[in-house]
Amino acid sequence: MAAAASITVRVPLAVRCRPGRRTLVTPVRDGVPAVVTRADPALVKALARAFRYQRLLDEGRYALISEMAAEERIERGYLGSLLRLTLLAPDIVEAVLDGRMPRRLGLPQLLEPIPMKWAMQRAALSNAECRLSSSQQNTGRPA
Repeated sequence: MAAAASITVRVPLAVRCRPGRRTLVTPVRDGVPAVVTRADPALVKALARAFRYQRLLDEGRYALISEMAAEERIERGYLGSLLRLTLLAPDIVEAVLDGRMPRRLGLPQLLEPIPMKWAMQRAALSNAECRLSSSQQNTGRPA
C-alpha cells in the first residue's frame, strides 16, 4: 500500500470586493496581464444551471419539470424559462460565456420566449439590441 502524498499549490491572488460580489485578481507575470473576462456572471450562472437541469431530465432523475422544480425549490415557470436557455444557438451560448454579448442583453432578455430556429434567434437578439439602444437614446437613460 503506497503512502498518501499531498501537494500544496500556492497561487498569489488578490480578492477585490465590489458591490455585490468578490473578484479574484491574478498578478501580472512577465509583463503579461491576467485574462480579463467581461462575461455577465448572472448569465453564465443561469446557463450552467439550465444545462445542469436539462442533464437531470435527460438522465431520467426527474420525470416532470414540476417534480424537479419542487425538489430544487424553484418556481416551475422560472425553471421552464431557464431550460429554454439550452435551446440557444451554440454561437450565442459561446458569446455569453466569452463575454461578447452586448451589456444591454442581460438575463431578463434571454429568459423571454425566443424562436427555436437559430437564425431567427440571432435576428431576434439583434432586433432586441437595436430596440434597447434606441430606447436608451430616446430617453437618455439605460434601458
